[in-house]
Amino acid sequence: MTAVTVRPVLNKADKITFLKVPFSIYANDPNWVAPLFLERLEHLDVKKNPYFQHAEAQLFIAEQNGKPVGRISAQIDQLHFERYKDATGQFGFLEAHNDPAIFKALFEAAENWLRSKGMKRVLGPFSFSINDETGLLIKGFDTPPNMMMSHGTPFYAAHVETNGFHKIKDVLAYYHDREKFLPPAIDRLYMRGMASGDVVIRPLNKSDIKNEIKIIMDIFNDAWSDNWGFIPFTDAELQALATNLKMLVRSEAVQIASYRGENAAFIVTLPNLNEWIAGMNGKLLPLNWIKLVGKLITKKSDSFRVPLMGVRKKFQDGVLGSALAIGLSKTVGEFHRSRGAKSAEMSWILEDNIGMRHILETIGATAYKTYRVYEKQL
Repeated sequence: MTAVTVRPVLNKADKITFLKVPFSIYANDPNWVAPLFLERLEHLDVKKNPYFQHAEAQLFIAEQNGKPVGRISAQIDQLHFERYKDATGQFGFLEAHNDPAIFKALFEAAENWLRSKGMKRVLGPFSFSINDETGLLIKGFDTPPNMMMSHGTPFYAAHVETNGFHKIKDVLAYYHDREKFLPPAIDRLYMRGMASGDVVIRPLNKSDIKNEIKIIMDIFNDAWSDNWGFIPFTDAELQALATNLKMLVRSEAVQIASYRGENAAFIVTLPNLNEWIAGMNGKLLPLNWIKLVGKLITKKSDSFRVPLMGVRKKFQDGVLGSALAIGLSKTVGEFHRSRGAKSAEMSWILEDNIGMRHILETIGATAYKTYRVYEKQL
């Protein structure tokens, strides 16, 4: 058997090779969607991705017979240290052919790099952070991934576990048929919470996007602060989010709720970009850019994703918290339904976030994909 060699990514040509690795792995998988090279190159760029203002990373490529057969990243996030005060690094971007030697070589390279930086523990996969693609797909291979959610193969989990990794947390993606309306009991709960007139739900004001993003992130940082693995967004990351929202969504796709004048909850929805780029093989030239521009102008898709939603902690318990969550979901759902959307994905949801899972399942959503986060002591 030919030996596996692993080398670090050192330049742009290496990054392109790194991004091309999945193409041969998923060559016969109709559900894989190739990401756009241009967007992924920016994500890997230390000058363009604000993640690198508080983190460092090393990418690796595995080769056999001179051909790329696998890839992995190793990264260290200063924000994680500041919050959790532990020597924990991460791995991500894991893709490889079904060969134990390839996975072993990749993990050895990533772990050795993390050890050289003083790390005692590794979590993953994150590509790059918990606020990007999170977890290894272990259930739901039969449908395409939604935007900013990873795909995978059924054999990945066994290789990860063979290399000494153990489950630390599962996160779930929920599917909802948007042509379904709220069950009567949920509708009554919503109406009860809204009856006082103290709750106001409004769309995003794109003309004041910077301040709107600050409001959203203020709620997010409060609502999510006790969640497992939480890392706050930085100002630079917020500005990148503001730019993306302004380009990708209509105002009605993002809603902010206030209670008695206080900003209390929000929801962010995005069109499923993977619908738009499926079949492009990651390339915009020569003519794919025309199709993409047309999609960006209309901002319509058959499905959408809810990547961010939050209710301030002091409002989370009781009728009001449920009414805020349901009201926001109802409002954006009606907007997307009016524009032809047939389904939605709510992701990701922690497996032990019982309150949110109960709300989603009560309105008829089903957990259709599971992503696993692993840990290993180094």
